Amino acid sequence: MGQRIGVALIGLGTVGSGVVQILEDAVGRDMRLQSVDLVGVAVRDLSKPRTVAIGSDRLTEDALTLIENPEVSIVIEVMGGVEKPYALIRRALELGKHVVTANKALLARHGQELFALAKANRVQIRYEAAVCGGIPVLQPLQQCFGANRVTSAIGIVNGTTNYILTQMADRSLAYTEALAEAQSLGYAEADPRADVDGNDAQEKIAILSSIAFRLPLPELDQIYREGISAIALGDVRYAQQLGFAIKLLAFAVRQSDGRIDLRVHPTLVPLEHPLSRVDGAFNAVVIEADPVGQIMFYGPGAGGGPTASAVVSDVINICAELAYPVQSAVAEAIDFPGYLPIGEVRTRFYIRLKAFDLPGVIGHFGRIFGDHGVSLESIVQKNPHGEAAELVIITHNVQESQMRSALDEIREGTYLKEFCTAIRVLPEG
Repeated sequence: MGQRIGVALIGLGTVGSGVVQILEDAVGRDMRLQSVDLVGVAVRDLSKPRTVAIGSDRLTEDALTLIENPEVSIVIEVMGGVEKPYALIRRALELGKHVVTANKALLARHGQELFALAKANRVQIRYEAAVCGGIPVLQPLQQCFGANRVTSAIGIVNGTTNYILTQMADRSLAYTEALAEAQSLGYAEADPRADVDGNDAQEKIAILSSIAFRLPLPELDQIYREGISAIALGDVRYAQQLGFAIKLLAFAVRQSDGRIDLRVHPTLVPLEHPLSRVDGAFNAVVIEADPVGQIMFYGPGAGGGPTASAVVSDVINICAELAYPVQSAVAEAIDFPGYLPIGEVRTRFYIRLKAFDLPGVIGHFGRIFGDHGVSLESIVQKNPHGEAAELVIITHNVQESQMRSALDEIREGTYLKEFCTAIRVLPEG
């Protein structure tokens, strides 16, 4: 069988249990798993009932001692959180142990330091499961796209928000109803803010962009973030009437001047675009690259099985490459033009507002938009109710800063009863 490779698992929740099931039942899987020994599993509470059968002699509450065990060559971290796993992974790398993690929050905050530490100690840190769960997207970008220059990576990278928006579109559920259903099904946490406010997608696009453009990890504050909680059922219905679906998209787009546009926000996606048809808790990422063209990765973006699959695939890859020197998977600091501020982004907008139903109101808003350089594609009055009317507006491409200035003036005026929402529109194609 050759040399045995000892593995330590930190965390035995849904993903950790899936990892154990795969490692303990290797028959019919990649032959390299036959050489892997699960030395031990670190858990928070030994008395907690387990969904997988594992001997008590391999369970411990002392993760650090397990990591320091000389029989361990690979450490798998699936415990969640940031600071505690950071300390454990750092110690593993210092000891010359390879690391596999699914922890996007950790990598988005400490990844560059950990990658440098891994390189200095000639070990690997792999994290395919940190972005899009079971969909293999990071490794293809690192290896299979080596001959390409990536120009953009745009995708649905959070299954919770995609599930919520799908239920709003397909079943006419209000946002609060769709969120409650997502929580009852386990797609959303009791505190859903990391998902619905866009934090999870922001962390993932940070990692994805660094791989796509072979750049150091960006700071999170360089990525504009906007969540879905302001999306109303009316917006979803109007979008459908106009030929769009609303999705929370993460953008990483290289500009002609070399700057990178990084942002996460709800987006109207044309129904002919492949991302408009990604529904439920699924994820998808569309990559544009030269010379390959457009490639889409699609599949389950979360869950114990898909995520465990990606984790164990990383273990297999480490087993295959143990004999070779390791290079950092993410680029070191280089001189590049930087990141595009959100105010300089150019895009179309969908705007919904409630105005007092007065003579000249449409002309009034049209004048304000025109004064700020915002060209309107259409403006339609919807569902007048007594003294108020709903206006749905679609703009041509406009710079974000100009749009914000126009909306600021509209909010301050007397014609506006209620400003509802402004959503960016994905270009066709």
